[in-house]
Amino acid sequence: MLKFCVKKTFIEKSVKKGVVCRKYIWHSAFLLVPLHRFVARTYIYYRVHYIYHIRMIDTSAFQGKTAAYFTLGCKLNFSETSTFGKMLQQMGVRTVEKGEPADICLINTCSVTEVADHKCRQAIHRLVRENPGAFVVVTGCYAQLEPQAVSKIDGVDLVLGSDEKAHLIQFLSDAWQEKELRMATNSQDGLQRETKAYTRKTKDIKTFAPSCSRGNRTRYFLKVQDGCDYFCTYCTIPYARGFSRNPTISSLVAQAEQAAHEGGKEIVLTGVNIGDFGKTTGEKFIDLVKALDAVQGIQRYRISSLEPDLLSNELIDYCAGSRAFMPHFHIPLQSGSDTVLRLMHRHYDRQLFADKIQRIKQVMPDAFIGVDVMVGCRGETPACFEETYQFLDELDVTQLHVFPYSERPGTSALSIPYVVDDVTKKQRSKRLLDLSDRKTRAFYARHIGQEAEVLFEKASRGRAMHGFTRNYIRVELPAAEAREEYDNQIFPVRLGDFNHDRTALQLKIENQ
Repeated sequence: MLKFCVKKTFIEKSVKKGVVCRKYIWHSAFLLVPLHRFVARTYIYYRVHYIYHIRMIDTSAFQGKTAAYFTLGCKLNFSETSTFGKMLQQMGVRTVEKGEPADICLINTCSVTEVADHKCRQAIHRLVRENPGAFVVVTGCYAQLEPQAVSKIDGVDLVLGSDEKAHLIQFLSDAWQEKELRMATNSQDGLQRETKAYTRKTKDIKTFAPSCSRGNRTRYFLKVQDGCDYFCTYCTIPYARGFSRNPTISSLVAQAEQAAHEGGKEIVLTGVNIGDFGKTTGEKFIDLVKALDAVQGIQRYRISSLEPDLLSNELIDYCAGSRAFMPHFHIPLQSGSDTVLRLMHRHYDRQLFADKIQRIKQVMPDAFIGVDVMVGCRGETPACFEETYQFLDELDVTQLHVFPYSERPGTSALSIPYVVDDVTKKQRSKRLLDLSDRKTRAFYARHIGQEAEVLFEKASRGRAMHGFTRNYIRVELPAAEAREEYDNQIFPVRLGDFNHDRTALQLKIENQ
C-alpha cells in the first residue's frame, strides 16, 4: 500500500475545497493519509500557509508491526509522541499490549536537567533490553544535544534531532529499508547494527511540526509554538528546540475543529514559549485565543505555561470573560529574588510577577495558579532563597512546581561563582514543596461544599475515576460509582471532603 510523506514548505496559497493539487497538497495535521483525503476541508475557501511536497512511502513493510512509545519531559513532548503514534497507526502499526515485545521503539527525550539525561539513557537501555531485535528510534531534546552519545548506545538504530523529527516517517522508512537490505545480504557486515544520526545546528532548526493529539488521554494537546529566543543563563532548551516559531492561526483553528469533530471537549495549548506566538507569522497570541474560543464543540481550553512578561492584562481580562478558556494559569517564576532573576537573565522582576498574580485574582478570584520555581541555582545565596520563600508564602498562588538547578554544559550560568551544594538544594526543595502542599490544600478546602462542573477522565476498570473542575481542582469518584460512559463527559457535581491521601476532593454527581 502506498501512502504519502509530506514535507512542509512555508508558502501562502489559496486552495478551493475539493480540489487536489497535482504537485502540492495541503493537510492540516502533517500526517500520512491516503491521496483521496488530501483535500482542503471545513470551509469553501481556505487560506493555506503550509504546502507539502509529496514523497511516496511503501507502507507494506510496516503492516502488522507493533510499536512501543516512551516519552520524557514536558506536555509538548507528549503531544508530539501522540502524533507520531497516530502517524504510525495510519501506516498499519499498532501500539503494543502490556508485556508484548515491540518491532519499533520510539523514545522522545528530554534534557532539561542532568537527571533528565540520565532517565533518557535508562529508558533507552530498558526498551532495548525488553524488546530484542526492535528498531529503536530516539528523538527529542537529548537526541538533539547529544546525538553522538545516543548513537553509541547499543541497540539504537536511528537518532533524529529537533528539525528532523518533523520528517520522522520518511527517516524511519528509509532506515528500515536499509536495515532490511543489509540483513538480506546475509553477510557478516550485513548483520552488524548501523546507527544513523541526523541533527543540525540550532540556527538551522526551522521546521514546525504540527501536533494535535490525545493519544490514550482524554484531553487533546495542541502545539501552537516551538523554540525559544530567551536564552536564560541556566537553560539549554533554545539549543535543543531552536528559535521561536509558530504556524498560522487558521491552521490551528482547523486542528481544533478536527479535535471537536473527533469528540474532544478539552484542549491544552502547548509550546516552549507560548506567549511568544507570532514571531513567524506576524500574528498575536491574544488573537489566537479569541479564534480558538469561537470553535464550536470545544468546551475547555487550558494554556500550559506563559512567561509573566508575555502575560498581558488584555489576555487575563479576556480569559476572565471567555466562553471556554479556563480560570487556570501556569506561570514560571524561577526565583523570588531580583538578584537571582538578573543572574538568570529573566525578563521581569518580582514586582511584575506579583502584579500579574494580583490582576488574575482580581478578575478571577477562584483561578488556579501554578508556579515554576528553581532552587539552588548558581548565585542563590541563603538570603536570596529566603527572599523567594517569603515572596511565595505571601503570594496568592495555588501550587508550586519545584525543581533543583542542574548544571548544563554550554550554559553561561557556569560562569557564576556561587555554587549551592546538593544537600542544601534538597533542603530548599523540601521547604518549598511543603509550602506548596499547604497552599494547594487550602485552595481545595475553600471549595468544599460548592457546586462545580467536572470533565471526567478515562480510568482503569475497577479503579476510582478522576477529573478536573474548571479551575483545575482534582476530584475523585469511587470505583463503585465510576462508569465507562463518564469518560470525556462533563457533569455538574458537589465537591466533598478530601480523599484518603488528600490529593483530590470526593464528589457527588448532581441529579444522579
